[in-house]
Amino acid sequence: MNRLIATLATGIGGLIALDAGFVAAENLRKLSGAQIRARFAGMQLTDEVHYRFAYERDGTLRSFAMGVKKRGKWVIDKDQICLYLQEPDDGCYDVALSGKTFTLTPTGLGSPLDGILQPISDPQ
Repeated sequence: MNRLIATLATGIGGLIALDAGFVAAENLRKLSGAQIRARFAGMQLTDEVHYRFAYERDGTLRSFAMGVKKRGKWVIDKDQICLYLQEPDDGCYDVALSGKTFTLTPTGLGSPLDGILQPISDPQ
């Protein structure tokens, strides 16, 4: 009986967590170009494990992903952030905010990128 109750509690807890994820996704607020520039310049976007993108104020973009370092540039084009690292998926992204999480959604093919902004950890 205790196992049944524990199993049901775990299942219900999982459903509640899943529902909270949908609520957070519904609360995404799209940012304008000016808002993106104000928030991203001089900061880094990271998932705190796999990657970080450092957005220098001069438009330099430094990428650190899975042990690979790259340098490119970032620009604001209308209400999107555009990333250029000489990669096949270079291009522009819509930026939305939900709580402290930023979601970058590509205008073309590709998956969204989620992360938090924090001060650049290794300023040049």
